Amino acid sequence: MQKTETNEQPQTDRVDVILDQWRRERPDLELAAMGTIGRIKRSAAFAQRNLGEVFSVYNLTLWEFDVLATLRRSGKPCRMSPTELFSMLMITSGTMTHRMNRLETRGLIERLANPADSRSRLVQLTKKGFDLINEAVSAHVDNIEALLAPLGSDDRDELDRLLRKVLSILEPPAPDLTEKE
Repeated sequence: MQKTETNEQPQTDRVDVILDQWRRERPDLELAAMGTIGRIKRSAAFAQRNLGEVFSVYNLTLWEFDVLATLRRSGKPCRMSPTELFSMLMITSGTMTHRMNRLETRGLIERLANPADSRSRLVQLTKKGFDLINEAVSAHVDNIEALLAPLGSDDRDELDRLLRKVLSILEPPAPDLTEKE
C-alpha cells in the first residue's frame, strides 16, 4: 500500500487488491459497490476487535457491553422489557433469553415482575451492573475517540453523513415500541 507524501493517507488498501483480482478475473463486473461494502465490513471487523480489547479489561464481551449499555442509556431505573431490549439490539428473542440468563448469573441484571402486566417480566441493571457499565462506557468513549482522532472533525462529520445515508438504504424501519408488554 502506497501513501502520499502530503497527508499520509493510503492511496490503496487491501480492498483495492481484492477488486484488482476481480477486475482481472471478471472484467465484466461493476465493482464500485463491492469496494464500498468491503471497506465498511473490514472497518467494522477491525473496530470490533479493538472494542473487544477494551471490553475484556472489564471482563465483558461485545454483546454483554451492548446489553448493559442499552439498559443504562434507557435512563433510571435502567429497566426495559425483553422485547424492547432485543429489538434495540437487533437479535432474536431466543438469543436475548440466553444473554439475559448469562448476565443474571453474573449478577449484572435482574428480572422483575412487570407491574403493568403480570404476564411479563422486566430486565433491570443491578447496582453491580450499573457500576460496571458506567466504568466500561467511559473507557469505551475514550477508546473510540482515540481510534478516530486521526480524522479531523470535518472528515468525521462527512463520514457520519454518508454512513447515515447508507443506513437509511440498508436498515429496515424501526419497530413500533410504543406498545408496552
